[in-house]
Amino acid sequence: MSLVRLNIKGISYSQTQNGAYALILNEVDGDRKLPIVIGAFEAQSIAIALEKEIRPPRPLTHDLFKNFADRFDIVVKQVIIHKLVDGVFYSSLICERDKIEEIIDARTSDAIALALRFDAPIFTYKNILDKAGIYLKVNPNKDDEENEDSVLVDDLLADELELDAPQESYKGKTLEELHNLLDEAVTNEDYEKAAKIRDEISKR
Repeated sequence: MSLVRLNIKGISYSQTQNGAYALILNEVDGDRKLPIVIGAFEAQSIAIALEKEIRPPRPLTHDLFKNFADRFDIVVKQVIIHKLVDGVFYSSLICERDKIEEIIDARTSDAIALALRFDAPIFTYKNILDKAGIYLKVNPNKDDEENEDSVLVDDLLADELELDAPQESYKGKTLEELHNLLDEAVTNEDYEKAAKIRDEISKR
């Protein structure tokens, strides 16, 4: 199977789906985009890596991994998004130490956050791009390019990524109930749900 190189087009926060971010990867030698839903922390980490001027006061988890790898002469040579199952992308880090290559399984959002820090190329297989790649059409009626991308990504999140399923409503919950639900979500490591509950608490 042939590999296709991808670049990062950008990250967009969905105005319609609380806590959902879309990472848009662009086919280098083509026009297709590969949209991937990622969590808030990973979106922040990728955004910080893209903005070279931003330096967090303390290393983020991905910065720590980079510092650790540098100390022990481990290099991430490339990232490959190698599988798509039920809408979930699976990725691998191709690492090298002492001229020995190792393949390490990783979440796609983590793999891309690390690829940015190691200046490593990102690839996927052609059949994955054929299956999940889309064309973002330009809307001539929009003057603001940034707003246009935001709308497109919202549509993309809802239609292409099937995130338009009914969402659990927290509006009728008391603050105490919300905090209890938040603790439960964190305990269960359901961070997407936790982010939505946190958003509702913040609105109060």
